[in-house]
Formats: sequence, structure tokens, C-alpha cells
Amino acid sequence: MPFWQKRFWEHRIRDERDHENHLNYIHFNPVKHGYVASPKDWPWTTFHSFVKNGIYQAYWGSDVAIPASVGKE
Repeated sequence: MPFWQKRFWEHRIRDERDHENHLNYIHFNPVKHGYVASPKDWPWTTFHSFVKNGIYQAYWGSDVAIPASVGKE
């Protein structure tokens, strides 16, 4: 078992919905913490490649409702 800092832990992705929730959490986190107004404004993210590949719309996380499950993993 790898050593992690006390506030971190391992998590096995259980299914497609769990995977989607984790990706949403990662991409929305800079907005949640007030660094940017939209995920597209954060330069250090995979969000831009997800938009390019049609997984997210460019406006995702800007003025749309974020599911309550995001960040509750």
C-alpha cells in the first residue's frame, strides 16, 4: 500500500458514473476555489482537450448547474 499524506486516500473508480463525477470534480475545482470564473479559464487542465474531443461543451461549469454530487466523492 503506497504512503499518502494524511488527508489523501486511494479510490478505485467503480463505474462510468463514478469516473464522470471525478472528472467533473477535477475540472471544476479551480472554479470552486475561486481561481477562475470558468473551467476553460484555467490553463493547467485537461479540460481543453476534453472540449476538443467533444466530451465537454466549452461553457461547461460556467453558467450551468453543477450536479450536487460533484466534490462529494
